[in-house]
Amino acid sequence: MGDADGPSRSDGGAPSVAARDDLAGVVDLFEWLTRAELSEALSELAFKQRAEVDDEAIAAAIDVAVAEYALVPAPPAALSEAGAGNTLEGVTDPATSDDGDGSDDGGDSEGGDDSVGGDEPDAVALAVGPAAFPSLPADAEDLPHILDVPERDVDREALSEAVLERLSRDAVAAIESGDAERLEVLADVTYDIEAWAPVDAGDIRERIVAELDG
Repeated sequence: MGDADGPSRSDGGAPSVAARDDLAGVVDLFEWLTRAELSEALSELAFKQRAEVDDEAIAAAIDVAVAEYALVPAPPAALSEAGAGNTLEGVTDPATSDDGDGSDDGGDSEGGDDSVGGDEPDAVALAVGPAAFPSLPADAEDLPHILDVPERDVDREALSEAVLERLSRDAVAAIESGDAERLEVLADVTYDIEAWAPVDAGDIRERIVAELDG
């Protein structure tokens, strides 16, 4: 199984399908999934594993994965889907969602195209983020045959720009609230994102380090 972050057990003995890196592995199978689709995928895995997955535990595990940048909210402009053209039905721009990114400031990734608005966090698309080491839970390889999900793709440049903007906002929010623990997490992410995409998070890292050392 993947990282131990998030629930590590789905019941008294069965391994959880909700470990942080397992969530990233499931999303990686499809390039991106909405939060609702990811929850459905985990329920399907639980059924195949003859285990029960608590919906609240799954929601909490997704929140952890998003807060730690293992999964990242993706703006519609960074997404494509076979047969969808320029409009993605049922996908909410994280910039308009009430709870799109799970970050401490309650803000969300800036989206590009506002073709689909709304405030439903379950409709926010999630992609694999810079802090992930995707791993596949047992039976996950069957999910593409189970879920009715078209072929999808992610524009990495557009996604990385949105993630960098979110990281900057998260850092500002953590500095303003004096949340040293959150700042330490974000400091690590500044290195992760530079290895994940051709972006420079040096200015963000300097602000974080200055606050932690101050």
